[in-house]
Amino acid sequence: MNTHSRADDEDRARDDKRGTVNRRVVVTGIAATVAGAAATGVASAGPASEPSRAKSPRGADSGRRVAVLGGGIGGLTAAHELAERGFEVTVYERKELGGKARSIPVPGTGGGGRSDLPGEHGFRFFPGFYQNIPETMARIPFPGNSRGVADNLVAGERILACWDGKPYYLPTSATAPENFTPQALLDYLKTLLQALEAVPAKDIALFASKVVAFLTSGPKRRMGQWENTGYADFVGMDKLSPAGRELLVDLFTSTLVAAKPEKANARTMGLMMEGWLNATFQQGGYTNPDQLLNGPTNEVFIDPWVTYLKRLGVTFNVGWTVTGLTLSGGRITGATATGPSGAPSAVQADWYVLAVPVERALPLLNSQILAADPRLKKLRLLETDWMNGVQIYTTTPVPIVKGHVAYVGQPWAVTSISQGQFWEGDFASRYGDGKAVDCLSVDVSNWDAPGIIYRKSARECSRQQIVEEVLAQIRAALPDADDVLPDSIVHSWFVDPAITGEGTPDVANDEPLLVNTPASWSHRPEATTAIPNLFLAADYVRCNINLATMEGANEAGRAAANGILDAAGSSAGRATIKKLYEPPVMKPFWARDDLDYAFGLPNQFDIIDPIRP
Repeated sequence: MNTHSRADDEDRARDDKRGTVNRRVVVTGIAATVAGAAATGVASAGPASEPSRAKSPRGADSGRRVAVLGGGIGGLTAAHELAERGFEVTVYERKELGGKARSIPVPGTGGGGRSDLPGEHGFRFFPGFYQNIPETMARIPFPGNSRGVADNLVAGERILACWDGKPYYLPTSATAPENFTPQALLDYLKTLLQALEAVPAKDIALFASKVVAFLTSGPKRRMGQWENTGYADFVGMDKLSPAGRELLVDLFTSTLVAAKPEKANARTMGLMMEGWLNATFQQGGYTNPDQLLNGPTNEVFIDPWVTYLKRLGVTFNVGWTVTGLTLSGGRITGATATGPSGAPSAVQADWYVLAVPVERALPLLNSQILAADPRLKKLRLLETDWMNGVQIYTTTPVPIVKGHVAYVGQPWAVTSISQGQFWEGDFASRYGDGKAVDCLSVDVSNWDAPGIIYRKSARECSRQQIVEEVLAQIRAALPDADDVLPDSIVHSWFVDPAITGEGTPDVANDEPLLVNTPASWSHRPEATTAIPNLFLAADYVRCNINLATMEGANEAGRAAANGILDAAGSSAGRATIKKLYEPPVMKPFWARDDLDYAFGLPNQFDIIDPIRP
């Protein structure tokens, strides 16, 4: 891991820029497209609405032109790191910049000078163990903030689990057990979980031992055993009572990672548990485990980022869909992008960063590319699932708790955040028609289970039915639901537009989420491919966080930028990639466990009998 300072990077970037004219990737017009097609095999279907372009006085041999194909977190991160080091970057994005993290204004809802109501793919969540994306945010200027956009992160005070009309509060900070030994941690977890009085003691003992078993597992067992084990099998879900399954297993997976325990692998879930505990104990420089933004994502994060990147010389072509890559002589020699007019244009650069989600990347990896890098064939084995948002706008504030809420035991794995209490400024005076004063942003993580009203899955429901089910499931779990969230305060609602054909056999999701299934690590590539000028910057790339998140995409973007810096022979400092914190106290236990694993022995804390105290 490179540990150079940010100041070193900035100095080198300034030095690079002093002697050169800032140049951005050239996207050909009609005549240039024809000429480019002769060299690259990319043909034009005729005149197109031409994307933005900049002149390059040094021509195509400068070796510093980068085409970033995809404008989500991974693509923007790669563009950021490379532009700061003097590269010419153009980003192509088919929808809107920010990808799944963006805000989605609700069309036609603003009035009287107010902005449209803020919708989103799903609420933003920045656990305290995220290390890379907050560092990027700190480098994005924001008026009045000393740490840029990073100062727009605010901490939730508590996490609320609502189960069968009863509230259970989880801490977002705690004092680490004295000496922080595994046994002390096991005792602490048992004491903490006893607050869930509906859960039998034997369930608590089993679950706590499984958490400690993972924390004391060495790298060899984590990769060799837990990566290949389903999370439900790891925690002994079949041995738990219904209350134990819902309040111990489902609570964690739905709140923290929006995953199904029967699909996720144990290593990924274990890493998230480890990070969550370290953040709760403020270990390794981690901050509050439950953090979110103090305004709509575009306003306080994405838009300032794009503004900063434009100042660095990055060009953005939004509404351009990449439809093909051309390989010749072992290198990518061009790409094809279809613009708003529907006609294709050729994209030419020295380096290509593929920063689209896995389901979008697969059609671009033609037989020639797969022959050049056979490892990319395994991308077909990766799985995606649905996790999409519903926003409910209310005429009175709904501050259920100052943090995230999990409605445990509800079939659609519903979680929410009351956003108005965290956002700066008056909600009603800034958004909508002036009558909505709050936004209850809800994530639906299970689109396959039957609901409680219509007995249909979310996929089978109309948009109206989805909202009715979400409200019913929240009320079924929430204490005093009739007083907190009556129908009379519901102003309007918004369902993620990525869901189309709802309530019909043609229902589809344009923005699914990668799922870390057992053994999926072996299917995932590094950011650097076997093709010397093709790099990957998306959440399916191997990363330390090992989860499809903004943090994972940010890591991938940094790794892709470093790959280009290496391939270009750049003298600029490399982007730092921070690993998850590894508590020194655990390392002796990891060493012992690696030896136990080599001899086929279980982890010393991994109990089999749930009755054992």
